Amino acid sequence: MPCSSCWGETMKDAQLKLISGTAHPVLAKEIAGCLKLPLTPVDIKKFADGEIYVRVLESVRGCDVYIIQPTHNDVNDNLMELLILADALKRSSPLSITAIVPYYGYSRQDKKTKSREPITAKLVANMIQVAGINRVIFFELHVPQVQGFFDIPSDNLDLLPFFAQYVMDKKAKDAVIVSPDAGGAARARTLAQILGVPIAIVDKRRQNHNVAAVEHVIGDVKGKTCFLIDDMIDTAGSITEAAKILKRFGALKVYALATHAVLSGDAVQKLDNSMVEEVLLSNTIPLPTHKKIRKIRTVSIAEILAEDIRRTHEGTSLGTYYDELYKKLGKRRK
Repeated sequence: MPCSSCWGETMKDAQLKLISGTAHPVLAKEIAGCLKLPLTPVDIKKFADGEIYVRVLESVRGCDVYIIQPTHNDVNDNLMELLILADALKRSSPLSITAIVPYYGYSRQDKKTKSREPITAKLVANMIQVAGINRVIFFELHVPQVQGFFDIPSDNLDLLPFFAQYVMDKKAKDAVIVSPDAGGAARARTLAQILGVPIAIVDKRRQNHNVAAVEHVIGDVKGKTCFLIDDMIDTAGSITEAAKILKRFGALKVYALATHAVLSGDAVQKLDNSMVEEVLLSNTIPLPTHKKIRKIRTVSIAEILAEDIRRTHEGTSLGTYYDELYKKLGKRRK
């Protein structure tokens, strides 16, 4: 391995390779298009007994390789495919392997809440490292502390500039950024600071897994246009119940912003029947046709990921890219 002082130059000189797993080929093609690079061909299939087979179809020796593979439902198959891809690459002598995992499955199992429970987010982190991956790129981890489970470099990206742009486009003079629970207050506060608007918090009591009971609102929402922000929408219970109580407390309109479109069970139907005017989601997880309803809008993360790949490859900071985005937003606010 090169010494740290020349590592950046070595990476810059290495050929950049993009590999897509089967979890999100559309996103992989978008990223490849942004970078004007072809996807490296791979053969991925399942045997009759369900085992996954992987073979990389061209040399990656000495290359800087990026695997694009979110680990959404089916989380176990997608995770195993990522690990097997990494192992196949590791045995092919690349310079570096970076896993782009826009949605990190098991991230919500980040601590023990009862005795004899696992910390699965840490277990998955261990598996990723053992598989031979040298760096991981995420989008909006459920809790930022999950980064600490990794002993390799990692980037936890966010869509806050794009969410801020969306709020500005609505031209609501009385906007309030709302967190659907106390745990997301920091996220809401950051977006509110970017926009220079107040925040509110919906006080929620969670009784069981995937079941939320909403109680009341902390903050003034009467006559306001509310923008609920969360890291993901899973069953849509939290968001739809929060929207209901915001309207009960006098909110004029309610919009929802979330990075990950998990949308389990009847989540889409709940959103369609809810008091939410519109939902902005990203494509960290592919949205199937039957879930594309009128209320749902999507924003692509391909541009940010392509920029992160390029700058990681060149050994330059992604911070300046975000700085430019925030600078444009700042000019628009004036």
